[in-house]
Amino acid sequence: MGENAVEDAVTTCVPGTRDTDVAVKPPTVDIVIPVLNEERALPGCVETLHAFLRDTFPLTWRITIADNGSTDATWDIARDLAARLPDVHATRIEVRGRGAALRHAWSHSPAEIVAYMDVDLSTHLDALLPMVAPLVSGHSEIGIGSRLARSSRVRRTARRELISRCYNLALRLSFGTGFRDAQCGFKAVRADVVRPLLQRVQDDAWFFDTELLLLAEHNGLRVHETPVDWFEDVDSRVNVVGTAWQDIRGMVRVARRMSAGQGRVDLPPRRELAPVHPDAVVAPATNPLLAKLVSFALIGVVSTIAHTSLYAALRTVWSPEWANLAALAVTAAANTEANRRWTFGRRGGARTRVHSRAGLLFVVNYLFTTTVVVTAVHALPGHGRALEVAVLLLAYVAMTIVRFAVLDRWVFRDRPAALTG
Repeated sequence: MGENAVEDAVTTCVPGTRDTDVAVKPPTVDIVIPVLNEERALPGCVETLHAFLRDTFPLTWRITIADNGSTDATWDIARDLAARLPDVHATRIEVRGRGAALRHAWSHSPAEIVAYMDVDLSTHLDALLPMVAPLVSGHSEIGIGSRLARSSRVRRTARRELISRCYNLALRLSFGTGFRDAQCGFKAVRADVVRPLLQRVQDDAWFFDTELLLLAEHNGLRVHETPVDWFEDVDSRVNVVGTAWQDIRGMVRVARRMSAGQGRVDLPPRRELAPVHPDAVVAPATNPLLAKLVSFALIGVVSTIAHTSLYAALRTVWSPEWANLAALAVTAAANTEANRRWTFGRRGGARTRVHSRAGLLFVVNYLFTTTVVVTAVHALPGHGRALEVAVLLLAYVAMTIVRFAVLDRWVFRDRPAALTG
């Protein structure tokens, strides 16, 4: 939905009872709690957090309750808490989505560091100071809680654990991310850094966290991970599967924008811990692989369907070896050319070198698939044509995965520039 929709929404702010002090001396940390219809959980959450900060937190702080379109008594409770507890602030927007609430609250916060945590307090509060401290010292620009760190203690269902690990693995493989847990509801960001990033973040829902982190790393910012103790809220209303699907769509969108050069952000100067040596080499931002994977997968689906269909047609008149050879020859040539143009962006020369290398890959592909079909399937007693085609399809899919790695690392790899003396 984006920033414009949030700014166009009706917004209401209720300052805390000590808001005049905040105006004189802004807090170091503003902890935002995004809420939507949380009338039952909100009072206990804010009172617990308030007591923890008052008694143990060494930095100046403020709590901001960010209501985004609640229809129950959440907003009334938020206003009461802001009026009753010192250093509690309440704000409301008429746009739903956790990202929308954080975008609005972080954009208007007077604090040096803006943070957020979920209203269920699933993450133990002892991790708050270790997460914020590197931002205060200047070591990092973003701090996140990680449930996947080795020393974290986590209790959640196997289904949610599997989805979380697969999602974060997909991020690491496709974007080369350095962080391990993108979706833990426990994060902090330097305010001067997050505001330029918010102008590029498009998602206003659950993918907001991931998009922010991907853009941050893409622009060379440092993300510090803090191990956390995390216990799943059994009353959570998050649709894990639906959210995961929206996240995958968000990954594709971000990868395309980055590949088009639209992920760069003008950021304030970094606070370096030590001078940078003039001869030091700074690694460029990681080029995301997801855009390549999406293009390669679409071409691969078409090639697989074409190969299987052509093999099935030729198999009625030819032996498995010759049918597979003809089907592979046609589809491999078309596949290589399509990937050369669209996946790896090679529209100029070097076509001979590319197709000769791809030809070697074609030979390996043919030998593997033919061996599987002829040797393995034909050794089975009473095998049928349907089993033969099915096994060939599986073998072709397996070789397609290998094919992407070889194309990316060898066939379409850029030649190193000539060394100059």
